[in-house]
Parts: sequence; structure tokens; C-alpha cells
Amino acid sequence: MSDIKFAAIGINHAHIYGQVDCLLEAGAQFTAFHAVEDDLAEAFGAKYPQAKRVNDPRAILEDPAIGVVLTSAIPADRAAISIAAMQHGKDVLTDKPGMTTFDQLAELRKVQQETGRIYSVLYSEHFEVRATVEAGNLIAQGAIGKVINTVGLGPHSLRLNNRPDWFFTRQRYGGILCDIASHQFEQFLFFSNALDAEVTSATVANRNHPDRPGLQDVGDVHLKTADTSGYIRVDWFTPEGLPTWGDGRLTILGTEGYIELRKYIDIAGKPGTDHLFIVNKEGPRHVDCSKVDRPFGRQFLDDVRNRTETAMPQERAFNAMKLALTAQQLAERGTEWAQ
Repeated sequence: MSDIKFAAIGINHAHIYGQVDCLLEAGAQFTAFHAVEDDLAEAFGAKYPQAKRVNDPRAILEDPAIGVVLTSAIPADRAAISIAAMQHGKDVLTDKPGMTTFDQLAELRKVQQETGRIYSVLYSEHFEVRATVEAGNLIAQGAIGKVINTVGLGPHSLRLNNRPDWFFTRQRYGGILCDIASHQFEQFLFFSNALDAEVTSATVANRNHPDRPGLQDVGDVHLKTADTSGYIRVDWFTPEGLPTWGDGRLTILGTEGYIELRKYIDIAGKPGTDHLFIVNKEGPRHVDCSKVDRPFGRQFLDDVRNRTETAMPQERAFNAMKLALTAQQLAERGTEWAQ
């Protein structure tokens, strides 16, 4: 039996399944969950019958046997759950976005420093995507020289009829850059080998959904470090004909070559997911990443045991969200969404 037990509080986004599976595959034990929504809890409980549904989150927070709390609650509620967990001596693995305001970020930083607990964000488009992991491996081996630029694209499928009300409320989901672009901010920092960066421009818009005024359906960002620059675009315009939720891509330019990731589909090309294309002095080639190891779960549990930062530096977890919040604020100036 595993030495680490974990529980979940808030399961509003389906990312919670990836969070749970990540720790189960790494050997942790899932013991309990709290969800106020019966429909979500029914499906979740059927998938994970080993975890007991509890009526009060205090049953999890006050259980000394539980060492880690996961949350994929409504984005605006995640910070409070994470703060309560850390104050009760638990480490945290939250879905992105980890918070939706600068005040929440400041309080999370404060509590994390006071308690010494781990506050981690499962940026799934990095840690759960084998092609992204392999790109990091190749770059660490010097395959494309020094990274100087990244272009991250995160299109998503809107599926209007399957979305809850909070999805269309700016104060609840945090804005498109805070929400889905947080993946790209973390990847920019990771591939830039940096803990922080500067946002130089940002935009958000509602281009095609006037009946949903709280929705931002497209956004983009330019950002830089001392040694790298990057561009991010996210949107809710995946066509119905694409057989997956989004054609997520990442291009990484180095001084001696470049890598392109087609994470979820190679449109009209090779079947499957996790496609990596690399071009360097040895020529162009396609790398099948379907069997690449994803170490995040094991590393996170090792960090829980040893109080280390091998899965992701604590500062990068916070600063990826700080950049997302900064870009969101900049993009909303002078708009109806300005906070």
C-alpha cells in the first residue's frame, strides 16, 4: 500500500480525472472526495469506487492520514480550497488556473511560505503530454541548441450545450488568458529555462458569441525573457469536423534547429497523438512519443516525501499564473471585462 494518501475537493472540471490518474499511476492511494454536485459525483464515484464521497470538506481537511489535496473546482473557488488545505498541513495539486485574481495569488504565496507546504499546478498540456515531455528531453540533450523563441497555440472546442453557467461568467472562470493560456505560460518558462518573464502585449475578444457576453473566445500574448521571446494564442474555435477537442501545437526555435509539437492530432497526416517533428543539422525527422515516460506524478510524490522541488519549482508554478493574470489584466483594459 502507498505511503501517500490523497483526496479531492471540487471536481467541476474534467481535468480532475487526469489529476487523480497522475497520482494513482505514481503509486498514491485515493481515499476520499467532496463534491456538492450529485451528477458530477455519481460519474466520478463510479470511476473511482475506492474513494469515499464525504459531505463536508472538513472530513478531508481534518484527516491526518491524507497528505495531498487535489482540486478542480470552479476556477474562482480553487484558491480558497488550496489555502485551507495548506493551512491543514496538506500539499496541493490543483488544476489550472490555480486562481483568478492577484489577491488570491498573493494569499496563496503567503500561506505557502507560512506553512511550507507544496503548492503545485498540474499544467496538463506539459506534464501529461508525452510529446511536450520529450521536447524537454531533446532540448536538455542539446538537440536544437539554445532556445530563443516559442509559439504556443491552444485552440479548444466550445461545445456550448455541454457547458455549465460558470463557464460563461468572467468572474468565475477568470478570462481566457488566465484560464486556458496558463498552460502556454508555464511551457514558455520551462523551455526558456526561466522562472519569470515579461508580458509585452495581450488581447482578448468575443468575436462570434454576442449572446454570451461573459465569454472571451480568442486571446493572444507576446512575452519575453532576457534570452527568449514568445507568442501565445488561445481560442474556442475548434471546428466540429476535427476529431479531437483541439489542434494544440508548440514550436520551439533554437540556435541550431527547431521542434514542432502536434500534441493531439497531426491533421491529414500520421495517426494518433503526441507527434514531435525536429529539424537540426542531422535533417528533419518525426519522433513517435507515444511511449515516452511522464515522470511528473512520481516526482511530485517524491517531493511530498522529501520536501524537494523536482517536479516543478515552486516559483514557476506561481509565476506562470502571475503571467497569466498580468496578461489578462492588460488585455482587458478599456473593455467591458476590466476588473
